[in-house]
Amino acid sequence: MYRLMLVEDDARLAALVSEYLDSYEFSVDVISRGDLALAHFRATLPDVVVLDLMLPGLDGMVVCRQIRNVSAVPILILTAREDMFDEVSGLEQGADDYVNKPVQPRVLLARLRALLRRTLDKPNVDANAQDVVFGALHVSKENRTVFWRDQPVSLNSAEYKLLMILAESAGTVLSRNDILVRMRGIEFDGLDRSIDNTISRLRRKFDDIGAEKIKTVWGEGYLFSPSAWE
Repeated sequence: MYRLMLVEDDARLAALVSEYLDSYEFSVDVISRGDLALAHFRATLPDVVVLDLMLPGLDGMVVCRQIRNVSAVPILILTAREDMFDEVSGLEQGADDYVNKPVQPRVLLARLRALLRRTLDKPNVDANAQDVVFGALHVSKENRTVFWRDQPVSLNSAEYKLLMILAESAGTVLSRNDILVRMRGIEFDGLDRSIDNTISRLRRKFDDIGAEKIKTVWGEGYLFSPSAWE
């Protein structure tokens, strides 16, 4: 079972979504206020979050940013807002998917399954697992939080997963094919630039101006340098 946190103030919609998803592989917790979402998230550590934007107490965009600041959990925004600016803003705040209301429950289920396949593949996290530490980089596997020089770093699910793939193979060159197979279960077709784009975002977030932390090995792939994270 996946644990899902649904942040939604429409009681009828929340009940409909919960009843439908509960009959599949999801256990749903419903939170009706934005200002209660972060505390509940910290207490329960769900596998995925479905988040409305128009919430009492605190706007959904702020909630999205709060959660992303402490975790790389997949976040799907489900909202009646249809402004393209809101969609772009939501994705920039760290959301992984954006769905407009009204949505058929079976469509939402399909989007959630696709999101989890793409990002988590159902995490198998040992609560006693050691943290990943390289110099000033500190990653907690238990709750998927990332700190750089004692400051939290906001990563979306793809960024977090790629960082962990690289860190767990520190000192070893990984090809784009190696990375894509581990991240998404597909092979590199020679055209997919998603890995390169995600690497670029990681470098910006970790002040890797000279590409010394995550090195490009021309013709081969990428190398996580364990000694460069001071």
